[in-house]
Amino acid sequence: MTTLNVDYMLGLVPVLLKYLPLTLEMAAAGMVLALILACLLAVIRVLKTPVLNQFAIVFVSFFRGTPLLVQLFLFYYGLPQLFSALTAINGITATIMGLTLHFSAYMAESIRAAIVGVDRSQTEAALSIGMTNSQLMRRIVLPQATRVALPTLMNYFIDMIKATSLAFTLGVTELMGATQKEAAGSFLYFEAFLVAAIMYWIVVELLSWLQHHLEARLNRAYNR
Repeated sequence: MTTLNVDYMLGLVPVLLKYLPLTLEMAAAGMVLALILACLLAVIRVLKTPVLNQFAIVFVSFFRGTPLLVQLFLFYYGLPQLFSALTAINGITATIMGLTLHFSAYMAESIRAAIVGVDRSQTEAALSIGMTNSQLMRRIVLPQATRVALPTLMNYFIDMIKATSLAFTLGVTELMGATQKEAAGSFLYFEAFLVAAIMYWIVVELLSWLQHHLEARLNRAYNR
């Protein structure tokens, strides 16, 4: 039985750490854009805006019903075939696009459920004093829905960080791509991927701690 090459694993850590920022940057950019898009989709679904509501339903259905890897390939390989102007798109941009559209579909449903879960008496009271739908959403509904949706949204962000590992299929040298190259060069596949797994694990655990901290802070006012 072959023993683990611990020295190789320890030496690999600083090498892979150089690529961790790109992984986090892609996930952060995807999360911000996905959250904006998801909020728009959720509001459209709740208000049942004509035409836009039907578009939102199809959008959510498509991006929830197809694998993320297929979507990444469509953006990176497929779209440039149809639109020559998109031939300049790189792997990082395609990855962020894929993460944004894929996860916004899931997040939109979570936000919609949180919005619908707000006590209807509050919305009726707000409308009765002359608030517009926009003011109602901004001042009454969304702040309360945020507290309800936060745990799920944080879980999606964690999933998004792990999903960035698919970017190496588009030629992006992020954490997973760098690990693949190091493993191919050393033939120490188990050690290399174990180091990558531990790094992902540590990042996820830190985010989980942050999630619990934010939940406790948001719930503080409701626990009095």
